[in-house]
Amino acid sequence: MAKGGDRPNVRVNGKDYRWPKRPVVVVCIDGGDPAYIERGRKDGIIPNIAKFMTKGFGAVADGTVPSFTCPNNMSIITGAPASVHGISGNFYLDPVTGETVVMTGPELLRGTTILAEYARAGAKVVSITAKDKLRRQLSKNLDLTRGNISFSSEKADKCTMAENGIENPLKLVGQPLPHMYSADLSLFVLEAGIRLLERERPDIMYLSLTDYIQHKYAPGEKTANDFYKAIDEKFGRLADLGAVVALTADHGMNDKSKADGTPNVIWLQDILDDAFGKGDTTVICPITDAFVAHHGALGGFVRVYCRKGNATADKIMKLIEHTPGLSAVLDKYKVCKDFDLPLDREGDVAVIGDAGTCIGASAADHDLKGLEGHRLRTHGAVTEAKVPFIVSEPISDAYAARAKAGSLKSHNIFDFAVNGAAAH
Repeated sequence: MAKGGDRPNVRVNGKDYRWPKRPVVVVCIDGGDPAYIERGRKDGIIPNIAKFMTKGFGAVADGTVPSFTCPNNMSIITGAPASVHGISGNFYLDPVTGETVVMTGPELLRGTTILAEYARAGAKVVSITAKDKLRRQLSKNLDLTRGNISFSSEKADKCTMAENGIENPLKLVGQPLPHMYSADLSLFVLEAGIRLLERERPDIMYLSLTDYIQHKYAPGEKTANDFYKAIDEKFGRLADLGAVVALTADHGMNDKSKADGTPNVIWLQDILDDAFGKGDTTVICPITDAFVAHHGALGGFVRVYCRKGNATADKIMKLIEHTPGLSAVLDKYKVCKDFDLPLDREGDVAVIGDAGTCIGASAADHDLKGLEGHRLRTHGAVTEAKVPFIVSEPISDAYAARAKAGSLKSHNIFDFAVNGAAAH
């Protein structure tokens, strides 16, 4: 741990983070495509975000590809690419066991986090997420016996001091447990953050929302506008309490439906089974998690594993490389090099869709009932990797020059908020 001033700097993954002079609140707006911000500013419905961008700093950054929830949240809280922290999807195939694995266990996250290291140095840290699937990784190595807090709005009725560092967040917020598929799941996260900022005055706070609204409603639709008005009001309250507020997203969102409103899907497992036979390949959709009603486990990035028989990476790539709707078909070495991914958790072939196309496994394996009445809006491809990057306070000249000089990465949001704004 390097020393700086009268408080220690915190070093994580080769980068030093200063001790913040004011509370720093980083918010991951799940599914927060820059188009929502652009439309909201145009319509005048997000005055606080607009003020942050005018008086502080606002840009569009590159997120982690594949543009899914788990890889990007882990990149944000480690300040590093997926090649370092190891989380390259929500779901993957273990090449040793051949079993599918949900990538939410803390044991799968390599190294430590910015949150844990600040807490280790004596900071007060709060982490709140909408879905509990992220909570355990977000709180890896976070000592909850020293006043730090980590919980989800999904399971806010089940919190204990031992597991979460807090009891009864429902009473704290004064609201009932929100429904999993609702805007309230995200709004509860923000309201709990506001109450804890008032009561606990943490040094570092990380708030991660859910993308139910963005999956269902495009920018400018009334429900989307109502949601952005609501989160904007809460961002303003966080700033009014004296926090430096930094906003980014884990991924964007695109409409991937046909003109008739049905999902525009390439059923890749069916194509490969027809060509090579069943069992020769396995298509893994890394968007998969426990909550697929709003996307049907359909995204813009899938992995193909060669299992046996005639299928090889080269043969698969030659078979599908000219398929309409695909933007890239890459072997594991190329995709890891291009997108800074961990080689040992990559498939033999990575398949990436274009802005209007998603990729599934077999048509029979996807339940699309939850999509009825809505066009499919989803993510995962390079086209959904552009995200907002907003800091409520002005950043230093050195950080402004960095942002202008090269590609801005969303995993540097803590660096900009702590080193670029809060401590300069």
